[in-house]
Amino acid sequence: MSTVTTIARDNLTARIDSMGAQLTSLALDGREYLWQADPVFWGKHAPVLFPIVGSLRGDRAESAAGPCAMARHGLARIYEHGLVGVSEDGASATFSFESTEETLRAYPYRFRLNMTYALTGPASMTQTFAVTNTGDADMPFSVGGHPAFNIPVPGADGEAFEDYEFRFAEPWTCPSPKIVEGGLATYEDTFPTVEDSDTLPLARDLFAYDTVIWDHVPGNTLSLVSRVSGRGVRVDFPGFDFIGIWSAPGAPFVALEPWTGHATLTTEDDVLEHKEGITILAPGATDTRSFTVTLL
Repeated sequence: MSTVTTIARDNLTARIDSMGAQLTSLALDGREYLWQADPVFWGKHAPVLFPIVGSLRGDRAESAAGPCAMARHGLARIYEHGLVGVSEDGASATFSFESTEETLRAYPYRFRLNMTYALTGPASMTQTFAVTNTGDADMPFSVGGHPAFNIPVPGADGEAFEDYEFRFAEPWTCPSPKIVEGGLATYEDTFPTVEDSDTLPLARDLFAYDTVIWDHVPGNTLSLVSRVSGRGVRVDFPGFDFIGIWSAPGAPFVALEPWTGHATLTTEDDVLEHKEGITILAPGATDTRSFTVTLL
């Protein structure tokens, strides 16, 4: 049975469910910024994505260790994670998920994934993925976050979804691949998003092709901010080459998703090691990646 762990620092609190080590609350001064999983739109908050991000073609792939069979976003989100511990100051918590005979049938690699949530500032939370290859063969994998945030943000009375905009560290241009049948991505058919600008207005039609995928965002930082109140969320994601942006039709949230990889491309084969952005981890090695959410 899953349990919920609460961490706190001053007026900032977070809650993490051991099922999937999923963040379920991120609140500042009692105002809840994290999407609260209304199943009318989307019944999740912030799944942990591992050992794949996005979809495999037909939910299957080959690898050097044998066949893989995983649905979209992989295994970590659907298994219980053990609580390793909470820090003495109560501001961080670490969870652990290890391979089992059951996971080996879906993903034939032995691993340990430690997820740490730490309140690192008066309005900031850092989420850290530490992946260890506990087997004896090179291990291909991707990791990603999927936190969704209430838009408009709490307390922004009278604001609308369309009052928000994305802000970048500098002007840039980046078309997004389209997500096509089967959840695959294609760079052969892209659509324009940000064009020679350091801002992009938030609009419903931005999600006409499901998820926006941006790669190599300037400075690995992205803000979603109200033009009216200046309130919003910033994500800093060094070490993550991609970020996915997603919202369900008509939903009052936007997910900001730092990724190290993404869905299989229509132009790729079905070998896991060949996927764009895949990390290959040597036996006994640990790969650590962190991103930080700051509430504005």
